[in-house]
Amino acid sequence: MSQLRIATFNLLHGQPLAADGSPLDYPSEAGDPLAEAVAALDADVLAIQEVDRHQERSGLVDQAAVAAKAMGAADWRFAAALHGRPAPVAGWLPDPSVTGLQVYGPAEIGTATDLPSYGTALLTRLPVRHWRARRFAPAPFGLPLRVAGRRGLTPVPDEPRAAVAAVLEGEHGPFTVVAAHLSFVPGWNMAQLAGIRRWIADLPQPYLVLGDFNLIGAVPRTVLGGATALERSAPRRRVRELREARRTRAALAEPRRRRVREPRARLQGWHDLAKTPTYPSHRPAVQFDHVLAVGVPRSAVGVSHAPRTGVSDHRPLVVEVGL
Repeated sequence: MSQLRIATFNLLHGQPLAADGSPLDYPSEAGDPLAEAVAALDADVLAIQEVDRHQERSGLVDQAAVAAKAMGAADWRFAAALHGRPAPVAGWLPDPSVTGLQVYGPAEIGTATDLPSYGTALLTRLPVRHWRARRFAPAPFGLPLRVAGRRGLTPVPDEPRAAVAAVLEGEHGPFTVVAAHLSFVPGWNMAQLAGIRRWIADLPQPYLVLGDFNLIGAVPRTVLGGATALERSAPRRRVRELREARRTRAALAEPRRRRVREPRARLQGWHDLAKTPTYPSHRPAVQFDHVLAVGVPRSAVGVSHAPRTGVSDHRPLVVEVGL
């Protein structure tokens, strides 16, 4: 079975960082560090979060288009969680002229330069059968967080989030991939993740959900429906027959009683394809970025890693999967 390289990467709008994690100035060609980081991943499917489109802080580039060109993506979609400009402390100054979810792709390269936006994107080298996107409202309150370039904790309001899903054509049939960026507000992000599970229920399995969930450990897979041991892999009727045969032989006290082996329990449900810290990028201690799957055998999962790049306070998470 051929291996696909699946990756997720919170870009921090392509912000270059020094070795100690402090922010650096953008180079004259603002897209170059981002393009280099994405090209080095050599991903077949890439989810990216905190993506700028025509923002002054990142050189007015279309970062989804830059990333797509760097990896050789045949198709991609960028879902704008919001239109507007970042503002210190206040979070964002939204553009009142734009309402609702806006989705951009290859056909929109070089358009709407007067509408700076920010959101989530999914890029792929594989043929795409179907695209869909959705937007999540922000939590009604924020939290004090550590912000790159600032000392201590900074009060940060929550922001709208976006998710992009695609049904891709794999070597052995279609499968569904979701790119998501969830709220940092506890509980609110769990509700968003559960909403994604319902949102893709009509799309074909296997499912892969990638992104920065702002959740750690077993929480994401538990929310989605973590792997649990089924009682038996054989039908229940067959299990009852085996148990009855065992009891009958015991009652007859056969001298050469053969042991009846019941089918072993097996795991089924959502599981992590990679477990490694991704944040902060200069000294990873926690894993906010995940690749979760259901319908993907564990035997189909290959190596994974979280390489250091020259941009972002997150490391990308890369895993090889046979699909």
